[in-house]
Amino acid sequence: MLKRSDTSLLRVATPQTVITLILVACAPSVQTTTGGPPRAAAVFPSGWHYPSGKSATFAERAMVASGSRLASEAGVEILRAGGNAVDAAVAVGFALAVAYPEAGNIGGGGFMVIRLADGRTAALDYREVAPGAAYREMYIDSAGQLTKAGLIGRAASGVPGAVAGLTEALARYGSLPLDKVMAPAIRMAAEGIEVDSALSASIGGKAAIIREFGGGRVFLPGGSAPAPGTRLVQSELAETLRLIATEGASGFYRGRVAEMIAAEMQRGCPPGVAERRRASNGCGLMTTRDLEQYKPAWRTPLHTTYRGYSLISMPPSSSGGITVGESLNILEGFQGLPPFGSAEQVHVVASAFQRAFVDRNSKLADPAFATVPVEQLTSKSYGLQLQKTISLDRHTPTTELPNYSSEGMETTHYSVVDAQGNAVATTTTLNELYGSGVWIPGGGFFMNDEMDDFTSQPGKPNLFGLIQGERNAIAPRKRMLSAMSPTIVLDPRGKVLLVLGGRGGPRIITSTAQVILNVIDNRMTLSDAMSAPRIHHQALPDTLRYENGGLDAAALERLKAMGYAVQGLRNIGASVVAIMRVRGGWEGMDDPRSTGAAVGY
Repeated sequence: MLKRSDTSLLRVATPQTVITLILVACAPSVQTTTGGPPRAAAVFPSGWHYPSGKSATFAERAMVASGSRLASEAGVEILRAGGNAVDAAVAVGFALAVAYPEAGNIGGGGFMVIRLADGRTAALDYREVAPGAAYREMYIDSAGQLTKAGLIGRAASGVPGAVAGLTEALARYGSLPLDKVMAPAIRMAAEGIEVDSALSASIGGKAAIIREFGGGRVFLPGGSAPAPGTRLVQSELAETLRLIATEGASGFYRGRVAEMIAAEMQRGCPPGVAERRRASNGCGLMTTRDLEQYKPAWRTPLHTTYRGYSLISMPPSSSGGITVGESLNILEGFQGLPPFGSAEQVHVVASAFQRAFVDRNSKLADPAFATVPVEQLTSKSYGLQLQKTISLDRHTPTTELPNYSSEGMETTHYSVVDAQGNAVATTTTLNELYGSGVWIPGGGFFMNDEMDDFTSQPGKPNLFGLIQGERNAIAPRKRMLSAMSPTIVLDPRGKVLLVLGGRGGPRIITSTAQVILNVIDNRMTLSDAMSAPRIHHQALPDTLRYENGGLDAAALERLKAMGYAVQGLRNIGASVVAIMRVRGGWEGMDDPRSTGAAVGY
């Protein structure tokens, strides 16, 4: 039976809970981690489509895991050439722009968390920023309605930070020159990559938007997506990458590439549009001056703990570190979690997410524009205070929560560990698949549509259904709030245990947290922790999402009786990439819901 820290009981275990306990107790143990109790073989519902007991990729010395095997191989190439984890992470970042164009990018931004072998930590924010000409109501039409201009087309892009961030990380913590680190990406772009079935399907699924903004001449040869097995050459991108390799960030933010970006932003803008209606009519606002002025920001990493384990994560403008940390602090108020998959376990985890998202949506923003109560939101006392608001036998509607205020996808993550023990967790994004769809002719890359991550209309949902407050409203040169959650977990001895993060909008937060819970509380192997069914609750809409087949009928009925509105999905829509320390080395893998790979040596 689960207990609160104040020793009050959750409730008597249901028969299903007892059965689960017996199954776990009788399951063979799997000793994979160094030290601590052995891993337990997970038991999933009979209808679940990812089996337990599989093995992740193992390597003795070093590991790279990402959404693309080719990008992971690029990282390992740099490690074998004498590079460290930061060198490899930068190589992977540029390689993803070639091999994983739906989300890998030089036209977007991201976050990087670094933990060096000597214990030093760092966090780099290279999130996009709003152009200098941006204004609060820029996506609202003359009738007061929200347009699609923040999602599709030239007005949707924030000033990209990826190139500035990657080159800045290399300059401070790398050991190899930029041209050597970028060599794998340049080679792949110039010589071409073999299109696999996943890339072919991805391009085909977004063919309309790719064609609309000019990317079709590269990605839709003959008018359709390249077939699996064909070669995709990206000559213009190769030339842009060569320029960056030679000139550094200036090769992107000044000169020819910057001028091409600014020119594309103005293409197709109807003549005579009033200044305050330009964005809602699809006119881009980004200028060469915006590009020249962009700077990544080094931030103090967020340090939180959970049951003796330490988490190193991103502070704002990412909401991921705070929201994951706050969720875990709430759950730490219980002496232990109910058996995995039971209605009681789903209830307390969903309740923790719900409360943390209320704070996320109303209190977090770019710290340059708002005071963010980081210390309060990540404190143990605050987590315990919220934990005591969880009714143990009923769902609390979001509108009844103490901090509720009516103001209220496509990303990719990669993880790297090297032979010296340095670790890097990086998440990068264009927002939707292929971003805004806008292709930079001559530059060879897609632009982001991150402006949708602002609150265009406080109190109304964005692309991911998030209902956010005034703090995240659009302002010139402001960083939009992000859900990206690159995280490094240390075991109680201070050794790196997990390097992880994910893709999928706000579901990144809940998916990353659940993998951590699976490893720490449920003692799962990495493969089982990644394959296990997931849930999602983001406060509003006040709906508990679950993956079809991931909850049995009895658990679902119990949750409905508690007052939950439930929604089954094919999957939660988030994919996690992780590396985990095990006996004798490392295990790594991309989410079974995705198509990437881990590569090591």
